[in-house]
Amino acid sequence: MEYSMNKIKIDQSVLNKIRCPSCKEKIKKLNSKLVCLNKKCKKTYPIIDGIPILLDKDKSLFRVSKSNYKKESFFYEPSKNLFKTFIRKITPTISLNLKAEENYKMFSKALLKEIKKPRVLVVGGSIVGSGMNRLFMYENIEFIETDISIGDRNQIVCDSHQIPFADESFDGVIIQAVLEHVLDPQLCVKEIHRILKKNGIVYAETPFMQQVHGGKYDFQRFSLLGHRRLFRCFTCIRDGAVGGPGMALAWSLKYFLLSFTKSKKIRTFLDTFSDFISFGLKYFDFYLINKPGSLDAASGLFFLGRKSKICLKDVDLIKMYRGTNF
Repeated sequence: MEYSMNKIKIDQSVLNKIRCPSCKEKIKKLNSKLVCLNKKCKKTYPIIDGIPILLDKDKSLFRVSKSNYKKESFFYEPSKNLFKTFIRKITPTISLNLKAEENYKMFSKALLKEIKKPRVLVVGGSIVGSGMNRLFMYENIEFIETDISIGDRNQIVCDSHQIPFADESFDGVIIQAVLEHVLDPQLCVKEIHRILKKNGIVYAETPFMQQVHGGKYDFQRFSLLGHRRLFRCFTCIRDGAVGGPGMALAWSLKYFLLSFTKSKKIRTFLDTFSDFISFGLKYFDFYLINKPGSLDAASGLFFLGRKSKICLKDVDLIKMYRGTNF
């Protein structure tokens, strides 16, 4: 049994690790759906265009059917307006991730140092995240990419609150720019901890000083210590800022201007205008990104850590503050 999309395939060994997102029992394929083998559960999950849709209707915010499976995602819908597409291409971006590529290099080295062919789960992987192209160059690393709707890359649709895999199925997990969009980030991190093997590696990026960018699906922000507490059952390899105060200031200016109106046409103009007048602010971050004060004003933060049996105590957490806001 093998599902595929855009030449991305899931082999049998991965399929054997798939579990019912509701009860975590084994499932089997029956015609065009997957059926839970737990007699008390017996939930079924559709397969659309070869992609297993492993969403628990009773627990997840998302609903996927043949008619709407590409409508649940708010980032990946391409514009059909050629003029808007052209404007987007020539408009400079205010965002700048200065650490992802370097962090992914460290992530891959940590994996390959102990495992010849590690398996990595990408949560929110229907598009390639910032800096991830370097990571995909490693042929020895197997990637299983998931998201809450069908995109160009992901092989499975699932909710990170109920990751549909058996315990200790993966050597690594990547969750980049996702935790701000979940209702219960602690539950999601608990699920990541569960599916990681002993000493498994996690890499996460989450916004801090950044305005709402997912509409009704944007719920969380974390300071550095808040982010560290979220991953308290992991040993920290490295953490810090990925986007600095310059990027945060550019975002603030954009949303300051957008707050003046509800008009879609005016907001479209202001959105583009703000990018042109403020994109240069992000270049200050080349100087600021490693300074202690940036941790209190960062646009986004990262955490690279290893699964641990020991959880960090809150009394020890507050001793880890490295900023300058006394």
